[in-house]
Amino acid sequence: MYERMLDKSARPTLEQMIAYCGEAGPWYQRLCSFLEGQAEIEGEIRFPYGNHYGWGVSYRRGKKLICTLFCEAGAFTMMLRLSNAQYAAVYDKLSAGAQQVVDARYPCSDGGWIHLRVLGQTQFEDAKKLLSLKLLG
Repeated sequence: MYERMLDKSARPTLEQMIAYCGEAGPWYQRLCSFLEGQAEIEGEIRFPYGNHYGWGVSYRRGKKLICTLFCEAGAFTMMLRLSNAQYAAVYDKLSAGAQQVVDARYPCSDGGWIHLRVLGQTQFEDAKKLLSLKLLG
């Protein structure tokens, strides 16, 4: 369940990535559209972090990574880093599931990395709230 696109030799199109996400595909497409429209940044299809992460779309502003959206069968995972202050600012507005993800973040400097799996509307809204903070900072 939630297998990633791991065939490094076959670069997918965005349409193939959306289809791979199954029922979460429309949410993947909407989050890409949110980033490209709201933040006016284009995504780049990449196989960035080794064989276990797989294909995803990375969004950068200049050299600064905003997030990477990794395709999974039936879902997708958003990876991003925020400061502790940014997490604290939005924490009470997140769903209980997203709060657990934030609580379990991988520490890095003054903040940490999260991997938020998006399966539907609730996680999509959580992702947008977190991304809005990232885009402001």
